[in-house]
Amino acid sequence: MIKLLLIAGARPNFMKLAPLYFELRKYPSIFNPLVVHTGQHYDYTMSRVFFDQFGLPQPDFFLEVGSGSHAHQTGNIMIKAEEIMLSEKPDMIIVFGDVNSTMAASLAASKLCIPVAHVEAGLRAFDRTMPEEVNRVVSDVLAEMLFSSCDDANLNLIKEGVDVDRIFLVGNIMIDTLKHFLPQAEKSKILDKLELEDKRYILVTLHRPSNVDNPENLQKIAEILTAASERCPVIFPIHPRTRKNLDSNGKYSAILNNRNIILTDPLGYFDFIKLQKNALLVMTDSGGVQEETTFLGVPCLTLRENTERPVTITDGTNKLVNLDLKKITSQIDYYMSDGLPSKKRPMFWDGQTAERIVRILREHFANKAKQEDQAQRLTSTDKIVLKDAVK
Repeated sequence: MIKLLLIAGARPNFMKLAPLYFELRKYPSIFNPLVVHTGQHYDYTMSRVFFDQFGLPQPDFFLEVGSGSHAHQTGNIMIKAEEIMLSEKPDMIIVFGDVNSTMAASLAASKLCIPVAHVEAGLRAFDRTMPEEVNRVVSDVLAEMLFSSCDDANLNLIKEGVDVDRIFLVGNIMIDTLKHFLPQAEKSKILDKLELEDKRYILVTLHRPSNVDNPENLQKIAEILTAASERCPVIFPIHPRTRKNLDSNGKYSAILNNRNIILTDPLGYFDFIKLQKNALLVMTDSGGVQEETTFLGVPCLTLRENTERPVTITDGTNKLVNLDLKKITSQIDYYMSDGLPSKKRPMFWDGQTAERIVRILREHFANKAKQEDQAQRLTSTDKIVLKDAVK
């Protein structure tokens, strides 16, 4: 039995873990997948609700690391994950995406000589000021198996000197979750609850420190949302840290007191997908949202200088606009005048990524078992030869 630790800790991870977990469970005589929740996101709406909605069982291990600085959080995850790895002795750990849990678990496993597989490998924004970029790069260096979502991710890894035999183009596992649960998301009543009309509102999601922890940039965002709200309602499910930053300073009253900007708590997966699918457009700084809007064919304006997912621009519906008010309002006006984005989707964004990963894992461990068997037989033969030689 092959024991795998699936390690996740933040909201985007659970969307990637769920389809792989259920695909592995189809082979109970081969795989024993155990879920490790680091507790990086510990708020119910940020994590527990995803287990409930995706039908995932209670995590086999919950590390409860909570919040803290990057160093504090990463260190706590490493310490607690190491304890689990030492006690469970897994054949491999599997990590997802680019959060602190991803890098911390990869480091802890590598120190123990436990193989690491990284799902969503090779993405690069080429901006080391982003904590996520550091997490991605470190995890990819340490991983034995790198499962990528697109061709440009493969090229990034090859340019960095990664052996091509370690790279596997499997597609986007988030789309597995999106495609599977889309019919259920369609049943959401969130539009009725918020009194919204189809394609007559803008959905906003912002969480990156460079945007929401920077007072100058947060002020620009307030101006952007105010301008957008003059055109149509703006729905802003607000990250707890962003809410705290807005509440701490009266100058953001343009957002907090604007009746056409609807602030909500973080939403469950089904409600959020329903809002995305029916939005006029989405403004975001989230990589996952860039991917989901591309699959759904919904215009996306990314409020960043760069993106680690350029395929959502070349093959999707995404546009980089940074915090450029003029550019953003121009795009809003364009889409309000029936401007439609391309409906093209990247290769392998088809809902079958988990199947590909599990097939590759089966082949990998089957080949490994054969090699170990051959090595054992060779060793036995050598012993016989040596014994005969002594005689």
